Amino acid sequence: MLAGCSVFISKNWGSIRPDTDATNAFEKFQINANLNYYISGSDVYPTSILGLNKAYTLDTDLWKKIEMTPELFSELVTNMQMRLLSCCVEKQVGFMILNDKGEQIGIWYSMLAGSIAVKMKDDNKVVIYPPRDDVYMKYEDKTNGRKW
Repeated sequence: MLAGCSVFISKNWGSIRPDTDATNAFEKFQINANLNYYISGSDVYPTSILGLNKAYTLDTDLWKKIEMTPELFSELVTNMQMRLLSCCVEKQVGFMILNDKGEQIGIWYSMLAGSIAVKMKDDNKVVIYPPRDDVYMKYEDKTNGRKW
């Protein structure tokens, strides 16, 4: 499964690649001043967190831009981890986001089952399609109906 998400690079389409450094950055709540941060899903229990290089413009309204602070970063990542621990054996993973030339343009944090698509546009604009909001539902339905 991981191999499939790391090799798809074609004209105008970027890719994602699991990355230990990205995972560590999120799990140690390390804010990168060169990134703009966004969340998808719930404001309290996000489905994913995106850090996009400030040289790029996110050209979609599918993400919510946030002003990341150390306290907020810790709260969001911890809430994501707690949500997943309550329903699944899976844990979140950090990923590098690559443009269509294979250059890193950002990082992303989500459960492995939540995948994204990266489409490059002109003038350093990028459309990143977030994971589906219902990505947790298949797990939560099996855990006494607990919903977040």
